[in-house]
Amino acid sequence: MTRDVNSPRREAVKAMAVSQPREEKESEDCSLLPLVHDIIKCMDKDSQDVHQELAKLKAKIQEARELISNMPGVDSSPPEQQQQLATLREQVQTKNQLLQKYKSLCMFDVPKAS
Repeated sequence: MTRDVNSPRREAVKAMAVSQPREEKESEDCSLLPLVHDIIKCMDKDSQDVHQELAKLKAKIQEARELISNMPGVDSSPPEQQQQLATLREQVQTKNQLLQKYKSLCMFDVPKAS
């Protein structure tokens, strides 16, 4: 079975994914290429596991669709998203200006010991 050959690599990827933040893990989980590769290998060997691998691919595609539909901002139109982006950029610019202003007040300078 092809699963034995790839299982050490997959276990290592799973171990690394546990230590990563959830967002990176979710983006890593949407990779379809390993499943497609397993399907092709099963087809080359005329294996009966093709149907199982196809079911796994179908489940992974459905999982990706659910993740996409649950993403914030998907229901917003492009102009609404552009407006939100402009607002957020203005907020960042204002906060950077305030930060520079407070830094220039010299309140945070540590006095040197003589």
